[in-house]
Amino acid sequence: MTSNHSKGGVGRTLHIVLLGVAMLALTLVMANVSAASAAEAFPPVASQPADGTSKTDMWRGIRSGEQGYVSIPNKSAGVLVQSEGELWRSVRNGPLSTYGGWALGGMIGLLVLFFLVRGRIRIDGQKTGRTIQRFNAFERGVHWLTAGSFVILAFTGLNVLYGRYTVLPLLGPEAFATMTQYGKFAHNYLGFAFMLGILLIFVMWVKHNIPERNDITWALKAGGLFSKGVHPAAKKFNAGQKVIFWATVLGGAALGFTGVQLLWPFSFASLADMQLYQLIHAAVAVVLTAVIIAHIYIGSVGMEGAFDAMGTGDVELQWAREHHSLWVQEVTGETPGRHGGHHHGRHRAPAE
Repeated sequence: MTSNHSKGGVGRTLHIVLLGVAMLALTLVMANVSAASAAEAFPPVASQPADGTSKTDMWRGIRSGEQGYVSIPNKSAGVLVQSEGELWRSVRNGPLSTYGGWALGGMIGLLVLFFLVRGRIRIDGQKTGRTIQRFNAFERGVHWLTAGSFVILAFTGLNVLYGRYTVLPLLGPEAFATMTQYGKFAHNYLGFAFMLGILLIFVMWVKHNIPERNDITWALKAGGLFSKGVHPAAKKFNAGQKVIFWATVLGGAALGFTGVQLLWPFSFASLADMQLYQLIHAAVAVVLTAVIIAHIYIGSVGMEGAFDAMGTGDVELQWAREHHSLWVQEVTGETPGRHGGHHHGRHRAPAE
């Protein structure tokens, strides 16, 4: 009995050992099969590219933005490193932001200083109580379309450039994100209104803004801005206004062109081109904003009677004589020194 029982125990033990060995062998076989499948699916990275180039050459090509092969439709995904992006970021967050801030702050500071020293430019002669039409309703409408859209574009654009450092700490992340999002929508759509206004301004007034000999005299005397009682002769637009006109038209054209490139990315330009256009867009916008700040100052608090030109369209006759004497002569037939004593009431400029 004992002998048979011992033999049975040994047999069971042998069966367990053999079963364990079989399971171990099966596990090793499955592991080898899995490793082989993984090797086929994910071949090891070669220590050297297949075409024979060195690793140094390969990474130099990647760093320079070489186009690699990709099977997806977006071929730009084949560029692993776009080095121009680093240059774009360093220029945008460095010189552009710094010098742009100095330009805007400097212009505001100069205008405040000018106002404190010179004060408001008053009408020197005795007011006549009569007016002359300077701009008609259509001209004023185009001006305010362009001016209104530009002001919103300037604020929303400057928020993109400087808001992270100036507005975000004041409003907090959520309010700033909401404001910036709606500002982006306004910037995108009002850009078309601004471009339309620029086109109409060019068509309406280009013939009056061709440089002439009188502009040299006006510029040499600084338009009488720094000397009371000095009023250089000028036609419908003086030399200073012509500078603003061409700055607005050419700057607006540059903003429109680069803005369209950025509104439809990759439709007209590559990524590197769009980065360049974005820098140009921002730089031109900052300069033009500084110019328009000066224009707003002169057209409002800086000069008595100037706002009426784009407000009601009619200006005091004496104001027109002092600042645009040649234009008054063309419209009314006055001769220099004889201020149209035979004219009474309100003068109308001829249709143009």
